[in-house]
Amino acid sequence: MKRFLIYMALAAATAISICSCSEEKRKKALLPNISGKAGEVIVVINKGDWEGAVGAVLRDTLACECPFLPQKEPLYTLVEVAPGGFSNIFQIHRNIIIVNISKDVTEPGVVFRNNVWAAPQCVIRINAADSETAVKLIKENSPKIAGVLEEAERDRVIINAKRYEEQSLAPVVTQMIGGSPHFPSGYKLKKKTDDFIWITYDTEFTTQSILIYKYPVTKGTDMMAKENIIKTNEMVLKDNVPGMFENTFMTISSFAKPSVKYIRYKGREFAEMRGLWEVHNDYMGGPFVTHVFYSPDGKYMIGLEAFVYAPKYDKRHYLRQVESIIYSFEWADSGKEAKETDKKD
Repeated sequence: MKRFLIYMALAAATAISICSCSEEKRKKALLPNISGKAGEVIVVINKGDWEGAVGAVLRDTLACECPFLPQKEPLYTLVEVAPGGFSNIFQIHRNIIIVNISKDVTEPGVVFRNNVWAAPQCVIRINAADSETAVKLIKENSPKIAGVLEEAERDRVIINAKRYEEQSLAPVVTQMIGGSPHFPSGYKLKKKTDDFIWITYDTEFTTQSILIYKYPVTKGTDMMAKENIIKTNEMVLKDNVPGMFENTFMTISSFAKPSVKYIRYKGREFAEMRGLWEVHNDYMGGPFVTHVFYSPDGKYMIGLEAFVYAPKYDKRHYLRQVESIIYSFEWADSGKEAKETDKKD
């Protein structure tokens, strides 16, 4: 009898969980689609606070200069909206920050919610009794605020890439490295060798490209060290990405040293390098992001490089798009993810 009651309790809990998930999906399906441009954030705030310390710290957090772009561009484009003007037209925006400063606030804090008025939507609410508390909350939570917005922008690109995927590309990439990003419709295979693939989306004035490459692990070498990642990357570019003229090739720009940080994302660990690329002996250039990680068996290093060439346009949005594509990478055998952390000595 006791075993039967335990079984029934587990069954009931499972049923509640399924119903809850189904209800969430149903609610999301009923919401209108989001509006607004990619990289844009509506900030609902009183004019005095926007022009004072609260607005200043928000701009320092979200409108600071986007790193590793050839020209200055803000990390996000902030649009101020007064609370009284926060109507339906703004409520369905993709990214919303609501600054609620009131003496009535008894539980100060930063609240993160999804799909409040539209989908897929990111809403951040900052509750504080006074401006000083609001400034403190924003400073304490600034990495998370920026990170949540970044992930929301990235996830939208990945959702669309999966929904409108160019089905012919993933099998080609998977055959070489055992997994693949999700490439949206319009991307085409430009070059393929045994250890290098170049996939690109070209328009008359822009190029968004993904490079996929692999190279053997050298025993006794720290393959994830910054200097080794840069050195190998430059060799791969020189050998595989020629310029338009003789003795021209893609390389890492000497204008700014690239940054490297180490990231764990959805069960994968990789080094992320950001910087500027240029063409040796030519005048082409732009931003890039590269992910480098071990193959599941530890025998190879794998590189995924996203880069943009858009001389007539701002590049923030173009780079976020291709960067999101390499973030969408998945192993063909999901069981391999667990092995990826078994590193090489």
